[in-house]
Amino acid sequence: MPIIIGMPAGLKPSSSTVSIGFSLAESAANTFTQQEVDLNLSPLDREVFVVLAINLDPQSPDFDKSKSSFVNCSLTTTSQTAVANLGDANCMAVAQQRIQAELTGAGTGVGFQQQSLETPPSTLEYIGIIATNDFFVQVIGANNATAKGVSGKLYGYRAVASADIYAALVQSEVLSA
Repeated sequence: MPIIIGMPAGLKPSSSTVSIGFSLAESAANTFTQQEVDLNLSPLDREVFVVLAINLDPQSPDFDKSKSSFVNCSLTTTSQTAVANLGDANCMAVAQQRIQAELTGAGTGVGFQQQSLETPPSTLEYIGIIATNDFFVQVIGANNATAKGVSGKLYGYRAVASADIYAALVQSEVLSA
């Protein structure tokens, strides 16, 4: 196994860096939709996933000169009932695409994009640890004529945790849901 600089204490890498791609479309236009992505971790071996970077790429919202529209998405370690924000304990990444319509009747709009850091700075060793067997992706749009979606990649590596670290990580992830 490769030596990974900045390895969290109590973890031993069990894979090289991998990327996990995903894609999710709304079940209907302007409808909250969530997808569970299986990491195929082995809980018997106390395997966790150390997240190095996340890239979320939401589709562009529709332009309607009479109303603003958006597409929001997030990636979390636990199931959600709405798109999360970075202030939520289990939220690892968010992205938003917005078109703000000029409501004076001129028929113009301005686009906005917001997203959490796609690639961490070199001083950040990892951005999170997923201790359970899966992660979740959420998307919702507003004022769009068609269903929108998000695609992305999660970058990281598998690691085996000591028994006490594994128990603490799982408990923390599940209790903060």
